[in-house]
Parts: sequence; structure tokens; C-alpha cells
Amino acid sequence: MSYAIIGFGAVGQALARAFARKNIDVTVASRRPPEALAPQARAIGPTVVAKSLREALEADTIILAVPFGEHREVAKALPSWKGKTVIDATNALVPLEELDGLLSSAFVAKAFTGARLVKGFNHLIAAKLAADPIVEGGHRVVFLSGDDEDAIAPVAALAKQLGFAPVKLGKLNEGGALVHARGRVWGPLIFQDLFRKEQ
Repeated sequence: MSYAIIGFGAVGQALARAFARKNIDVTVASRRPPEALAPQARAIGPTVVAKSLREALEADTIILAVPFGEHREVAKALPSWKGKTVIDATNALVPLEELDGLLSSAFVAKAFTGARLVKGFNHLIAAKLAADPIVEGGHRVVFLSGDDEDAIAPVAALAKQLGFAPVKLGKLNEGGALVHARGRVWGPLIFQDLFRKEQ
């Protein structure tokens, strides 16, 4: 399984740190050319490699860490997203009327035709995402939701590999609503920094 993080701001870099901590290869890309990202990528760790957007999108699993308004530009970079899993780590800080009455991830999913979309890694601030998720015998929780159960399982496995405790919330319109930020409406689980003890 190959991974790419699209967007290399605070959240993208935080996620890159999580991959680097576990020595898992990940490609990073943004609107900026790869050579502009390379020094910071190298500083995070040797498994974090900056590439062009087109090269990064060859990965099997794409983590979307761009500002919400830029997701359509990323979506246009491929004619079809069939066979790809997109992890939506964005939050829609836009008026609700701009989302056609949809939850933000359902709105994002429309742009990524053919992709299997999973909402995840969006409810924590970047500093928490970047920190070691294992604390005093517990693992920091990340919430996952999506309409394709088969897509959630590998994302949950990745979260575990990164040291997090994945908690599945169900479909986007049910559990996913708990972690969506839309306009001034915040899901009740946004910013909840929870830990699960080892079973």
C-alpha cells in the first residue's frame, strides 16, 4: 500500500511526522513545486519524500490535507479516481449554503469521482496530530467514517500502524456528522482529544 499526503501546511506536516515516527514511506505534495517542500520533508524524516502532485497521486491512498476550498483543484488532477482511497482530513469553514445541504465529506466525495472516501484525522488540531499518539499506555483516538465499509478497514489499519486508536463512527450521514465542521456548525466530537487504553 502506498500513501501520499496532499497539502503540506500544518496538518499535512503533522501527518507526515506521524508517518516518519513509524518509518512508513509517504509522499507529500502541494501546489508548490516539490523542491520547495523538500527541505521541510527531509527535516521531518527520510521516509517523507516531496514529489509533484501528479507523481503523488499515483499512491493507492491519498490523504487530503488542503484547505477545504482547494479540494476541487486536487480532484481535477486525475480524470478518474477509481481504485483510490481518499482520506478526507479537511474541515469546511464555509457557509452551509455553499455545500448544497450536504455534510462536508459528502460534498468532497462528489468531486472525487470513483474514489472510496473516508473521513478521518480531521477532528484534532495539527499539534495533537503531530504529537506521539501513545501516552501512558493509551492511544490517541482518531474517528473514521465513510459509506464504504471495505474502505474504512485499511484506513483503520493505517491509523493503528501510526499508533492511533481508530474508532469507526459509521456512515458519513450518521457518525460522520459528529466530526464535521461546517460553517459555524461544529460536530460534538471536533477537538475531543480522547485516548483508548490497551485492551
